[in-house]
Amino acid sequence: MPRPEQGFAVRNAARAGRWCRRRPALAATCAAAGLILAGAVWIVVTGVLARHELLAAQRSLESLRGLAAAGAPATSTPESAVREAAARAAGAHRLTTGPAWYAAAHTPVLGGPARTVRGAAEAADRLARDVLSPLADTAGELVAGAGADGGHLDLSALRRAAPALHEASRSASDVRTDVAGLPRSTWLPAVDRARARLAEQLERIVPATVEAATAARVMPSMLGEKSPRRYLVVFENTAEARGTGGLPGAFAILTADRGHLGFERFGNDSELGKVRASVDLGAEYKAMYGRHAPTGVWVNSNVSPHFPHAARIWSAMWREHSGQELDGAFALDPSALAGLLAAAGPARLPDGSAVTAANVVDLTERTSYAAFPDTVERKAYFLDVARATSQVLLVSAGDPARRAALFAALRGQLREGRVKAWSAHPSEQRELASHPFGGVLPDGPAPFAGLVVNNAAGTKLDYYLDRRMDWKAGRCTADGREVTVTAALTNGAPGSGLPGYVTQRVDHPPYRTRPGDNRLLVSYYATEGTRLAKATVDGRPAMLNQMVERGHPVYTVDMELPRGATRTLVLKLVERPSDRLPLLLNQQLVQPLKVTARQPRPCED
Repeated sequence: MPRPEQGFAVRNAARAGRWCRRRPALAATCAAAGLILAGAVWIVVTGVLARHELLAAQRSLESLRGLAAAGAPATSTPESAVREAAARAAGAHRLTTGPAWYAAAHTPVLGGPARTVRGAAEAADRLARDVLSPLADTAGELVAGAGADGGHLDLSALRRAAPALHEASRSASDVRTDVAGLPRSTWLPAVDRARARLAEQLERIVPATVEAATAARVMPSMLGEKSPRRYLVVFENTAEARGTGGLPGAFAILTADRGHLGFERFGNDSELGKVRASVDLGAEYKAMYGRHAPTGVWVNSNVSPHFPHAARIWSAMWREHSGQELDGAFALDPSALAGLLAAAGPARLPDGSAVTAANVVDLTERTSYAAFPDTVERKAYFLDVARATSQVLLVSAGDPARRAALFAALRGQLREGRVKAWSAHPSEQRELASHPFGGVLPDGPAPFAGLVVNNAAGTKLDYYLDRRMDWKAGRCTADGREVTVTAALTNGAPGSGLPGYVTQRVDHPPYRTRPGDNRLLVSYYATEGTRLAKATVDGRPAMLNQMVERGHPVYTVDMELPRGATRTLVLKLVERPSDRLPLLLNQQLVQPLKVTARQPRPCED
């Protein structure tokens, strides 16, 4: 039976036919007009239906985010959501194919919306069929394949999934390219908004497919498929900032053997405090960081934001300390633990207290300093937290009721760069380095902007640090494009009530300070080839130390940051012309970096 909309088109075509039969001279013209009218009506009707199907598909896809965060309930699974989306997208694609849609899409001026709708429907169909369906299938197999004996993962299933995940990643990138080529601004705003929503979804989906394909390639070997592996896991304390995030404190040795994970031992920073690492990171690194003795002082081993530098130092330190070779290193901070505990559930300490997603950051970076004035007791407490949280994560990885949510939480922390990974095996490291969790300071000429702080006072006041950065491209000149970077740092530490260990100044400055005053080395990492034209701090000319790391000019100022104060660094730079936004280096601390960046206008030839 024809749909009501189709009946409407037929009735209108019939009326037009009766009018033309009374005027034989116009028969040919009327026939053509009738076809155009019928085609136009068909386009409108099927376009409305296709939009309905596409919106339903988008709702199904959006539901996947909620399922991933909460775990998959019995009545609604990621696989069923993907099947629903695939069916809806396929229906939209069928509705927008055929001669009428082809002709409409190729009509000058008026064809923009038709071309966009037609292309978006095809892209959604390919996305659901070639990308999300295989992803859901393989994810279901992998989660089901994880054993219930402390986090065992079926590596053979992961290895089998690798080709499908690689193909899904390639298809997702192709779909994103096709959608980017669709008309962005037509005479129909609703169509433009739909294309923009699809493009936004692809910006989330494509990186996820790339990460999944990478995991399938490297995880089997990293999890001990052929031989046992040993890794150093470092817990960073972001209350005292370092280049990769926070000061390296407690650590653990993680073992992996044919998918079985376990912790061999735990230790604190005192154990590795002054072990000297036999590692050469090059003249450039030595010139920039040598005065901090990063290869001989554990708490300064990660002053560079380039995580592989820190990981190589840690690996060499452990080899010197224990005689054991490591296969890699991981780092995570209390905020990452909070994200993981939200999925895994609370951990219990020996005294019966709970460490939860809601309190782990506060416990480890604020209240513990008042609760344990004695350094030895405090370090023992940190180890208790590390042991308890690590154990609950392993148990949850083997629990079918929590596993899916835990894996989703881990992906989120890896994507944010709060969990970082480095492999001592070159082929694996090449894969890891291309993702946020690799913690790599990229080299190359692409536009780049990075604000990095290192605590120079020995305080634990970066818990209260607020950072803002504004990047603004200006006019183009014969020398390049003018860029203004404004970085504002605020010390929000309270005026009283903080333990002496939190506010102590181990730098012993030659000027008077108050409890709560802080001191930071503030560095800006610029685009390769950038020239500094002017620098000010709080409106006054400033002398900056200028160095280079991995091709990036680095401008550093030694900044005293009094309690309750905001200090503002402004850099006037000249960069090579580009109409692209810069890639941002996101140093993860307790409070997130707030960034504003305006899209540059193209330079005129």
